[in-house]
Amino acid sequence: MTTPTTSPPQVPDDAHLLDLAREAAGRAYVPYSAFPVGAALLLANGEVVTGCNVENASYGLTICAERTAATRMIAASRGEAGENGTTRTDDRVVVKAAVVGLKASPCFPCGACRQVLHEFGCQSVVVEEDGHPRAYSFAQILPHGFGPADLPGQEA
Repeated sequence: MTTPTTSPPQVPDDAHLLDLAREAAGRAYVPYSAFPVGAALLLANGEVVTGCNVENASYGLTICAERTAATRMIAASRGEAGENGTTRTDDRVVVKAAVVGLKASPCFPCGACRQVLHEFGCQSVVVEEDGHPRAYSFAQILPHGFGPADLPGQEA
């Protein structure tokens, strides 16, 4: 009798992450701007979480695709929250974020989304340029970012 083997989950490449972000953008709720955006976050545990932008008639309540994905990541995490909800487990760390705007290429995260992605350790952002994936280090898109390590008594 043979023992079934399980292979480790395949980590999606940049093109596949963009496809997942594009698929998420297709589900966006954008009745006011008609500007659908999708995001796919590759987590440290190899999982991918997607999100799309969701608009609101009170424009300030609109949430971007990247922040939708980040909140889904936290809500679905299996790790213990720890003291004050601060524990970073592999299902709470973003390795890479892919972003697609169905009507704009490239489509980079806005400043608020860059800050949220930085909070969860994002290392790079992938966008589509001239029909091809292009990865940027996070330091390139958010130089001198402010994060947990900048607060007294906190770690990165």
